Amino acid sequence: MSEVELQRCLEAILMVVDEPVSELVLAQIIEAPTEDISTALTSLAAKYESEQRGFELRQVSGGWRYYSHPEMAPLVEKFVLDGQQARLTQAALETLAVIAYRQPVSRARVSAIRGVNVEAVMKTLVNRGLVEEAGVEGESGAVLYQTTSFFLEKLGLNSISDLPALAPFLPDIDGLDELLSTLTD
Repeated sequence: MSEVELQRCLEAILMVVDEPVSELVLAQIIEAPTEDISTALTSLAAKYESEQRGFELRQVSGGWRYYSHPEMAPLVEKFVLDGQQARLTQAALETLAVIAYRQPVSRARVSAIRGVNVEAVMKTLVNRGLVEEAGVEGESGAVLYQTTSFFLEKLGLNSISDLPALAPFLPDIDGLDELLSTLTD
């Protein structure tokens, strides 16, 4: 196997790993001598550095992996935090739907409807600007949450009243409210 072919194999594998991979594992997968793998990895790392790429190949924790270049950290941070390109999890989408259709609603009510603790998910939705505090519930003193204008913008809606009707897909909501009030009393 030529050095170029070996480097291509290494690049392809290292592009998809989520934790450092040892030279031994790479050698077994590629079916090449460990010494050749070591040489190729060192050569690739030096090549990326000399070409001033936005990423680097590092040996960390007994293995090799791609990382964004430290000089690019402010840009990567801006993308991750400001861009919010990551998709919402299923749990976050379900929680957001409950809030959208039941707002203003307390975290305890959302947890009761979903049947799971939603504290971490609520924090994510607030941090992403999709949900905000909307006051305090008079009886319990619980913080109430509602969707934001950013939420409406992302969904292309003018107001919450533009959400599609949910009633045909749900069990009797009034019965659920009665059940919830007996559970929380």
